[in-house]
Amino acid sequence: MFTATELYQLVKLPLLIDHYFEHKEQKSELTFWTFLKVHYADNIVVDEDHTQDMKLPFKSDDGCINITLTAVISCPLSDLILKPYCSETKTFFTYKESFLPSSFLSTIWQPPKA
Repeated sequence: MFTATELYQLVKLPLLIDHYFEHKEQKSELTFWTFLKVHYADNIVVDEDHTQDMKLPFKSDDGCINITLTAVISCPLSDLILKPYCSETKTFFTYKESFLPSSFLSTIWQPPKA
């Protein structure tokens, strides 16, 4: 699950949304993706709202370092060669007729006969 530090960062998500809308008022063509790029991927710029930037989730060092890298490598289907795999189906019987539960019931667990 989440650690306490990660949960604390998730609580700060409303600050991220509010800060985005503040930037959106200044630059109407700003997309959310560009906003995230400027605040998280680009170099840190110390400007007039730097203290507010550092209050965003996962922006300040709260003892939590988490790096996730996902790489997707695509290959054309024409390079993919599939070879059919044939399998054999065999049936094995692992019991004998004398070991069926009904055969046990007829021998040992019967009430006494008078």
